Amino acid sequence: MTHSFTEENYLKIIYHLSQRSAGTVQTNTIADEIQTKPASVTDMLKKLSDKKLVNYVKYQGVTLTAKGVEIAVNIVRKHRLWEVFLVDKLNFKWDEVHEIAEELEHINSPVLVERLDKFLGFPKKDPHGDPIPDRHGIFETLQFTKMSKLQTGDKGIVVGVSEHSSAYLKHLEKLGLTLGKHIEILEVADFDGSVELNVSNEKLNISREVARHILIKK
Repeated sequence: MTHSFTEENYLKIIYHLSQRSAGTVQTNTIADEIQTKPASVTDMLKKLSDKKLVNYVKYQGVTLTAKGVEIAVNIVRKHRLWEVFLVDKLNFKWDEVHEIAEELEHINSPVLVERLDKFLGFPKKDPHGDPIPDRHGIFETLQFTKMSKLQTGDKGIVVGVSEHSSAYLKHLEKLGLTLGKHIEILEVADFDGSVELNVSNEKLNISREVARHILIKK
């Protein structure tokens, strides 16, 4: 059975939101995420429920069925593989690829995806440090701590980001806080949680809001 772009996007969004909440996703949360009316979300959830892709109970929220998870993870896999292709083979920057991959992830060709994976050398992570599920939908387990949770004296390596907006990624690029950089926390301000750190022998000061989206392997 084929599914529309909108249906696939809803499944992916529910999947990502469920990873954050570790449970049922509320209709209003989905509406806020995609900036639409809750009534429109409810209509789509009913359609997905009829197709056995979600478990939806009015006023109680929604979860993905096993089939819904399978489709969502496959979309995530395609999205992240295309991001690797765009950065590694076409020389796009990491802040330029998200919207393009949003289009490419809907190409429905399992053969193409498997050949793309092989062509890229079976990458485990995308350009933002997010794990790429394999053909069986299995993710590599990543161990990380948000930079905002680190204490003075802690050291580590930047392994990912949890914010993929172009503006945020460009900001990190300007600061030199990209994947693979070694960092040391010099001071965490009691007043506002801002962080002073050492990156490649240079001192930087960043806000708590910036720090909370940077993932560090200690």
